[in-house]
Amino acid sequence: MLKEEIWIEKYRPKRLEDVVGQVEIIKRLKSYIQSRNLPHLLFSGPPGVGKTASAICVARELFGENWQNNFTELNASDERGIDVVRTKIKNFARTAPLGEAEFKIIFLDEADALTSDAQSALRRTMEKYTSSCRFILSCNYSSKIIEPIQSRCAVYRFKPISSAAVEERVKHIAKIEGLNLTDDGLEAIRYVAAGDMRRAINALQAAALLDRTVDLDAIYKTTATAKPEEVVELIKLALDGHFMKARGQLDYLLIEQGLSGEDIIGQIYRAMFDMQIPDKLKVDLIDRIGEIDFRMAEGANERIQLEALIAHFILCGVNKK
Repeated sequence: MLKEEIWIEKYRPKRLEDVVGQVEIIKRLKSYIQSRNLPHLLFSGPPGVGKTASAICVARELFGENWQNNFTELNASDERGIDVVRTKIKNFARTAPLGEAEFKIIFLDEADALTSDAQSALRRTMEKYTSSCRFILSCNYSSKIIEPIQSRCAVYRFKPISSAAVEERVKHIAKIEGLNLTDDGLEAIRYVAAGDMRRAINALQAAALLDRTVDLDAIYKTTATAKPEEVVELIKLALDGHFMKARGQLDYLLIEQGLSGEDIIGQIYRAMFDMQIPDKLKVDLIDRIGEIDFRMAEGANERIQLEALIAHFILCGVNKK
């Protein structure tokens, strides 16, 4: 019987060595721990690559069992105004660390959601309380963090998790949970994850709740993802000039599989690089994919935009012939 537990929490790394796919960064963080000193840190990178896990592991290894006494975590996407910096953060930073700890750690997750005023206030707080407090900021886009804060931090850029690292971790979890993970199921998890370990683990758990055997079909059904070959078929039909057949394939993805327009456009973009298409044509198609993606993000009707994309593919295919 599978435990009713969120695996992303159950298998969250407890030590820095358990954080996969970020060897160089982990090596540098461990050197800080060995010296018992820490600069302000800024972690940037895509979701699910170990930023939050690394920050918590640093606190665990610095402060030991009672690490939570000298560690606080704030999610800036929920509390991102200047008042939070002036009250919660400042009050925590100004108090002395407990026990034998040399300093406290404030972890600001999704710091790129902080307003510019809040970031400006944070800059001064980071300066003023350096003796008693260290800041670890985590964000998806470091360009959204103001330069004065970046210059006060050691910046570490986390990369997407490699397919090999995703595969190793997923196999490890499947073994512990007693699952039969098929080869095609593992390949599907690698495709769905796209470098995001959190997404990979959630996909495994969702599929495991349906059946102890996790295969390709189970992964794609539970992650709202089209099979790569279905997206390739859509592109081929369009480039060969079969508008109604391509439209029918689009209907299948949108209606029967329940995918969103953003899901489909993202998968079309990924599929383009695995297809044998002349570079000049590929450039033209990707340029149009980017334009359609922007229109949809701005609120345009996704059905009309996707059919316009198919129409452009057909025109490009006709011109190529």
